[in-house]
Amino acid sequence: MVAELEVVTEEEALDAYSSVVTSVAERLVPSVANLQVRRGRGGGGGSAFALTPDGFLVTSAHVVDGARGGNAVFADGEEHDFETVGTDPLSDLGVVRVRASVSPVQLGDADRLRVGQLVVAVGNPLGFAGSVTAGVVSALGRSLGVGSSTRRVVENVIQTDAALNPGNSGGALADSRGRVVGVNTAVAGVGLGLAVPINATTQLILAALMKDGRVRRAFLGIAGAPRRLPPAVTDRIGHRAGIEVIEVVAGSPAAAADVRPKDVIVELDGKPTARTGDLQRHMVAAAIGRSLELGVVRRGQLRRLTVVPTELSG
Repeated sequence: MVAELEVVTEEEALDAYSSVVTSVAERLVPSVANLQVRRGRGGGGGSAFALTPDGFLVTSAHVVDGARGGNAVFADGEEHDFETVGTDPLSDLGVVRVRASVSPVQLGDADRLRVGQLVVAVGNPLGFAGSVTAGVVSALGRSLGVGSSTRRVVENVIQTDAALNPGNSGGALADSRGRVVGVNTAVAGVGLGLAVPINATTQLILAALMKDGRVRRAFLGIAGAPRRLPPAVTDRIGHRAGIEVIEVVAGSPAAAADVRPKDVIVELDGKPTARTGDLQRHMVAAAIGRSLELGVVRRGQLRRLTVVPTELSG
């Protein structure tokens, strides 16, 4: 007996799509605010979303860079003064706080996203409450230059075709269940949006900003990119991929440890480093001044080096 294949009409598919977007919007719009930023000789603005019920909001670092505070206006018309708690230009994340009870979002995990997955962007640009756009994840693992110089790069950025307009920076990018998986950060071109991922690494950054107002990072002194290893090397050492060293900063901890260009870093402190994010996760305050074992592949052979990270200066 052959089972009949259920056919979904175009109208039914559109209804299902609209239902998802509507549901996400209803959940997130009350948690998203428009930030009216006060600066010395002018202002600016963007969006933010509530992280905790006691008034901590997440935004983009560039939205509140150089600002002590301003006003946060929510979709229901509630308006509160905010103060800047801390910013981290290297991740383009910032935290501000209002002295009021707010409705926090539910966080998701961007590391579970897949290309083609539906996402919904919710912002509050220029006071237009509840600006909602939808699209799909176009690509993962993009890099984004931030600040006045592209020397600072945010890694593992989410690319989406959900339209982001001026003022959407700092707003929420959510999955189909309304869980926030990214912080909308820039308009890279027509029909192209980028978002800083919400994952284990960025949650630690946000926690540090809430607690200390800044993020302390360990520094190795390399520039690298993901690279797959040849099958013969994989069979010999048990690693399929690593971070290929493109450049080693002179006088850095990596240079002192004899890390060389073309080395492929496959382990740090006993943990695999198949992706850039794997390496970044180890560059936390606890690693500063501590001896760590680095596993690198050089000319097809696994070598063990000892590196002592220093603190990354601003």
